[in-house]
Amino acid sequence: MSHPVEIETEQIGNREKKDLNSYRNIIKSSSFFGGVQIFNIIITLIRGKFVAIILGPDGMGISALFNSASNTIQRFSSLGLNQSIIRQVAEESADRSKLERTVRTSLGFSNLTALLGFIICAALCIPLSRITFGVTDYWWQFIILGVGVAFAIAGTSKLSILQGLHEVKRISRSSIVGGLTGLCVGIPLYYLFGTKGIVPAIVAVFLALYIFYSISLKRSFSFQNPPESWKEQWPVAKILLGFGIVLMAGDLITTLVTYLINLFVRNFGDVDEVGLYQAAHSVTYQFSGMIFAALSMEYFPRLSEAATDNAKMNKVVNRQSEIVAWLMTPAMSLLIISTPILIRILLSQEFHSIIPLMRWMGLGMLLRAFSFPMAYITFAKGNKRVFFLLEGIFANLLTLILSCGFFHWYGLIGLGYAIVVDNALCFLLYYLVNNRLYGYKFSGRAYLNFAVGAILTGGCFIFSILESPALAYSLMGVATAIALIWGFFSIKNHLNQ
Repeated sequence: MSHPVEIETEQIGNREKKDLNSYRNIIKSSSFFGGVQIFNIIITLIRGKFVAIILGPDGMGISALFNSASNTIQRFSSLGLNQSIIRQVAEESADRSKLERTVRTSLGFSNLTALLGFIICAALCIPLSRITFGVTDYWWQFIILGVGVAFAIAGTSKLSILQGLHEVKRISRSSIVGGLTGLCVGIPLYYLFGTKGIVPAIVAVFLALYIFYSISLKRSFSFQNPPESWKEQWPVAKILLGFGIVLMAGDLITTLVTYLINLFVRNFGDVDEVGLYQAAHSVTYQFSGMIFAALSMEYFPRLSEAATDNAKMNKVVNRQSEIVAWLMTPAMSLLIISTPILIRILLSQEFHSIIPLMRWMGLGMLLRAFSFPMAYITFAKGNKRVFFLLEGIFANLLTLILSCGFFHWYGLIGLGYAIVVDNALCFLLYYLVNNRLYGYKFSGRAYLNFAVGAILTGGCFIFSILESPALAYSLMGVATAIALIWGFFSIKNHLNQ
């Protein structure tokens, strides 16, 4: 019978032998995570449906407020460590002793940040209840929510370690089983306790995910060396904290910019326009965000592992750029042609006026997808200063200026123009910075795929503004069909490379 450590060492060796940057492995990993994203969306929709049926509109409102509060507290309490953990684990994966130190430090930090999340909920339960609901009656539910927040933070840290180890299948299985378990426990709680079952149901979801991520991590990784002292772990802790705080600061600035744009739209427009903009933004980002999440889940650890070698890094980024073009071109073409249907299904006929805005956003999302592989380079390289200046300061400032300026000049549709211009400028900026600092250059195939993607999705967008609906939808249908065929065969032809 084999010893667990021997089995694990063999697994790590097999993982190193695989070419993680092959088209086949990238596409396979992305498809796994894409399936998980789709499954999680379905679970969320089912949970929302049961909340609507059992608890009604009031229950949906209470559930949304608790979830919003939970997400905000998690984001603050986790200190931005999740991406930092992924980077560090992936970077140290070739050195066993360094990897163990990083994993131990990450687990120790996750326990501290989980405790911080609980303390914030418990200590501020009365103010949180008053701010969120206008009354103090929900204070005890915020204390219970703190337990869920703690499990969520600790579970996400374990997920980050698994991600850094490239444990694609284990992450996928754990996410699916954990989400399904949370759903099966949550629905009876809604039925038995009404709105008082909302917070226990949230806790159940986070607890289930925590348990399955813990089991997966235990099966994927075991320590071979004795624990080190805190003094020996401190250098890793400083790296994790340094990058985590930069990420958290960037997130806070992004949140502030979103708030300021909404205030500007309300003050120079009206509240209805804020609602229309948020509706368009929500649907577009849900549609595209699923693909971004699936791609980034396996891409960032791979890039972090290759970050010390510029030639290898170039290959990683260029291959990711090609795959992004193959996936996002048909996706955004579908978004542009199906916008009226999406609005009818996800919103209502009252939001029909945002069709042009959503189409501009779809075009902007394609440009964001093209710059997406480059946006991670400075962070993977460990250049905190440049990363923060690019992502935290410049990108957010550009978004704020363009959004407010274009809304002032063109009204609601101007926010769509702003997204296109914003992402086009960021694309150029990311390329110039990474080319200058790290010698990054697009490959000929990346250029070609960007050009084909821009022509197909851009053509679909141009056809959408034709005055004849019959002609517009006929031509959009042709462009979308070509985009789907091109994306499918591009992926199929590269599966063995």
